[in-house]
Amino acid sequence: VQLQASGGGLVQAGGSLRLSCAASRRMFSNNGMGWFRQAPGKEREFVAHTSWNSGSTRYADSVKGRFTISRDNAKSMVYLQMDDLQPEDTAVYRCAAARGALGSSDASYYNYWGQGTQVTVSS
Repeated sequence: VQLQASGGGLVQAGGSLRLSCAASRRMFSNNGMGWFRQAPGKEREFVAHTSWNSGSTRYADSVKGRFTISRDNAKSMVYLQMDDLQPEDTAVYRCAAARGALGSSDASYYNYWGQGTQVTVSS
């Protein structure tokens, strides 16, 4: 089981990035998926999650209205569209696969994690 995140980079404040997470097909289509981030010196933080069929999504208050999580089960991909990025969004972003069909803001609900992709937003 593997999760591979990509799409990070350096962007100016107000810019956009789209993160992608490729998952092993066998474990992907029935699992909720989430994105978390961790900034230097800070604890890991929930960003967004989606259920197995995209029927339920949830966002952290800090990104609501700016970030959009989506998935394509046919391609075993989950995405995080990030718009109006701000310096406080700077962090390593990781995708994760949940134990069940729904997502959660609780990191302990996830048992597979990608390696992370760096997002840096300059002011």
